[in-house]
Amino acid sequence: MTIKLYCFGESGNSYKAALALELSGLDWEPVHVDFFGGETRTPEYRSNINEMGEAPVLIDGDFRTSQSGAIQAYVTEKSGKFGGKTHADNYEAFRWVLWDNHKLSSMAGMTRFLMNFLPEDKQPKEVIAFNQGRLKAAYATLNAHLEGRDWIVGDDVTNADLSCCGYLYYPEPFGFDRTEWPNIDAWLTRLSEKPGWKAPYDLMPGSPADRA
Repeated sequence: MTIKLYCFGESGNSYKAALALELSGLDWEPVHVDFFGGETRTPEYRSNINEMGEAPVLIDGDFRTSQSGAIQAYVTEKSGKFGGKTHADNYEAFRWVLWDNHKLSSMAGMTRFLMNFLPEDKQPKEVIAFNQGRLKAAYATLNAHLEGRDWIVGDDVTNADLSCCGYLYYPEPFGFDRTEWPNIDAWLTRLSEKPGWKAPYDLMPGSPADRA
C-alpha cells in the first residue's frame, strides 16, 4: 500500500518528512495541501486530515500521524533507516531532532515566512531581526558540532540530519548564507549527493512560482 504524505513544497517541515520517505525507499506519494489557499484552516481538513490544522500528515492504511519528527520516527520503524546504528545513537539523533524543532526550524520557518510570504508593508522588521539573531546562534551550534564530522550523529544519515536540513536548502532569503558556515555547507553538500536526494520544490508539489 502506498503511503500518502499530505504536504506542500513551501513547507520545510513537510520537506523533512518527504525527504525521509524518499531516501528510505518506501513507496509513497505526495498529496498537495493548498496551505496558501486556506485548506488547513477548513473544518473539512481538521475533521478528515489533521485536527491540528497543519501539514505534513502521513497516512499509511489505517495509520495516521502528523508532525515531522513523528513521521520520521515512523519511517525509521518501517524502513529500518535513519535511527542510528546503536541505542545511544538513536537517542542522540532524537535529541537533535528536538533541538532542531525548537531552536532551528521554528525560527527559520517563521523568519522565512515573514520575509517572503507577507507584503513588504506587513513585515515586522524588529521581529525578523530578533529571529535572525536567534538563528545565528543556532547556526553556530550546528556548525561547531559538525567540525570533523560528516553527519550529525554517527557515520551516516540519521533523522538528525533530515530534520536539521529542513529549511536550509530553500532559495528564499531568511538570514542563512551557507558560505558563512563552512561545516554546514559541506554537510549540506554531502547530503545532497545521497542517491535519491531532491530539493524541496522538486520533491513536493507547490512553490511560490505557482502563485506568481
